[in-house]
Amino acid sequence: MSDETQDGSHETRVDLLKGDATELEVVEVREGSFGVHGTGDTSGFGGLRRPVVMPGASTAPYGGWFDEVAERLAAGEGLADAIEKVVVHRGEITFFIRRELLLQAARHLRDDAGLRFEFFSGVSGVHYPGDAGRELHAVYHLLSMTHNRRIRLEVTCPDTDPHVPSVVSVYPTADWHERETWDMFGLVFDGHPHLTRILMPDDWAGHPQRKDHPLGGVDVEFKGGFIPAPDNRRSYS
Repeated sequence: MSDETQDGSHETRVDLLKGDATELEVVEVREGSFGVHGTGDTSGFGGLRRPVVMPGASTAPYGGWFDEVAERLAAGEGLADAIEKVVVHRGEITFFIRRELLLQAARHLRDDAGLRFEFFSGVSGVHYPGDAGRELHAVYHLLSMTHNRRIRLEVTCPDTDPHVPSVVSVYPTADWHERETWDMFGLVFDGHPHLTRILMPDDWAGHPQRKDHPLGGVDVEFKGGFIPAPDNRRSYS
């Protein structure tokens, strides 16, 4: 992606400072070369243990226009406590938003003249089974064509209460994106006009991209040998 901007007064990527995380978050520890649990690790690296580390919260100042966006977002009506944390990582900024204030934050990001994040690129889901109480994440990508800026919003919720407000009323493009995220991850977008499956059959049980979804498959007999289905011979993190 080019560092050119529409307006010479805007900072380019090289002008942005590197954010320093105050702490790292370990959400899981994977074993072996491919995260295999139990039997079936034929890699020879079954003794490896690797933590899955998330970048921790960054501290202000974040650098460049990041600070302006953070300040204007927090200054929105009723949004003083909307931001749980800010993460600046690899030249990008992510705002973790409290899910009950997501819709209000999205509307402010779109309508505020100094923000104008009018383009919704999409929403995707992530499942971290080891992130207790925050197992499901919804990740939103927004673009300001007015200011040539990109940000990411992230909302978390537990497996036991997988509800997130729908942003279709603010960004109509989110309609099919939210349907796909629900279909694959089981995130329920409250207020969506028609939350139905979009990729899997209507009678499909479960959500295929969750880490706890069975691998599936069929038993295979090959030259007298018997190979069980993947979900019966090994599991992956």
